[in-house]
Amino acid sequence: MAQHYRITLLPGDGIGPEIMTVAVQVLERIGEKFDLVFEWTEALIGGSAIDATGEPFPAATLEACLNSDSILLAAIGGYKWDSLPRNLRPETGLLALRSSLNLFANLRPATILPQLIEASTLKRNVVEGVDVMVVRGLTGGLYFGQPRGIFTTETGEKRGVNTMTYTESEIDRIGHVAFQTAMKRRKK
Repeated sequence: MAQHYRITLLPGDGIGPEIMTVAVQVLERIGEKFDLVFEWTEALIGGSAIDATGEPFPAATLEACLNSDSILLAAIGGYKWDSLPRNLRPETGLLALRSSLNLFANLRPATILPQLIEASTLKRNVVEGVDVMVVRGLTGGLYFGQPRGIFTTETGEKRGVNTMTYTESEIDRIGHVAFQTAMKRRKK
């Protein structure tokens, strides 16, 4: 009996829609092979959402994400929206998605396939056996720290401020993810 999954597609901007089309094709093939059925819902985020609704993360997108088993996000942003105020820029939609769904951890594996060792600009003894997992927080630090912006001092000089703040609970939870991930990776 087939397993059913509801997936919200967020193609976003730039090359995003093209990437999403291919990703859906790949998932459909996987579904055929492993008896999986996907129900797709497409929603707006980033610049495409700004163009259509005036905001980078519309309420309808949040609703679609909340009613899904999974979310597939392609790409966000582009030069077209760079001159908008910070709160209306495409990347604000991504930050709102993370914050709304409590998506606080980013796992970034780095390994070198044996077939690609010779293609590396680094020496074989440096890259051979590389197996690293970078665990990064997504909802604290520079992303949401206040104050931020460019201000003019009393002398007329411009000063840039970008505040990095973390709460104790933010540090605890990302640390927990890092240690749990390490335990599953032979303590790496």
